[in-house]
Amino acid sequence: MSSPDQPDPNRGLERQGLKRALMPAELKLADGLERIFQSGVKDYAQVALLLQQNGVQLPSGAAGPWTVALLETELKLINASLDRAYEGVS
Repeated sequence: MSSPDQPDPNRGLERQGLKRALMPAELKLADGLERIFQSGVKDYAQVALLLQQNGVQLPSGAAGPWTVALLETELKLINASLDRAYEGVS
């Protein structure tokens, strides 16, 4: 919560992802993650295994099976790309 002497740290975040659309592979990952988390899975090793079993491709185009480390890397890459788009950097 903000106060008059402290600005709201979340100001502007409601539009954060609007500077570029998600790529098709990013949308497929998002859909896959949503289904997995809705099923109650919380263990990231299990999440990675289910992404692999469900045929979700790595958005970066990297080869290899999903692992916890690759999931973290892919999410960081997507986040960095969205941040650059938001800041107007290519």
